[in-house]
Amino acid sequence: MTRKKPVSLADIHLFRDEIEGVKPLKQDKIQPKRLPSKKKRITANELHKQSQAEFFFSDQFHAHFDQDGPLKYTQPGADTHEVKRLRRGETPPDLILDLHGFNKEQAKMEIAALIRTALKNHFECVCIVHGIGSYVLKKAVPSWLVQHPSVLGFHQAPLEWGGKGALLVLLEQQH
Repeated sequence: MTRKKPVSLADIHLFRDEIEGVKPLKQDKIQPKRLPSKKKRITANELHKQSQAEFFFSDQFHAHFDQDGPLKYTQPGADTHEVKRLRRGETPPDLILDLHGFNKEQAKMEIAALIRTALKNHFECVCIVHGIGSYVLKKAVPSWLVQHPSVLGFHQAPLEWGGKGALLVLLEQQH
């Protein structure tokens, strides 16, 4: 083990001369985030879902869709023919997520996890069953999906996959 050399008196004076006139910074009064109580501890998986949902999906953004026809979207530059295949039911979903009983925050986290899982497993199409109910998720889900960079498009599902209460989502495969 090596011993540290003692600091010379000249170095101490040089240091003091260099920092002369420097004022200390005021400490910000930002409180750290509180951890949930023991009853509501969040698991690492839930934290990851939450961070993914917050990163991709903003509640402030509201997409506008044609009110006359079925709910559909195609990412700019994506092949519209593939989205038409969703409408005709030619592309069956590899995964189905049923959001019945979920609130907005839970639904947002589950959709982020669904897309992450689908991309990880190289799935091309997923189905999100949002239901109709009070229209909360029916309005929010399409606006969230438009924001995700891996969503090439979506279309209202055919009756066999949920009709007006579901969306078939086409995902971009990453190589």
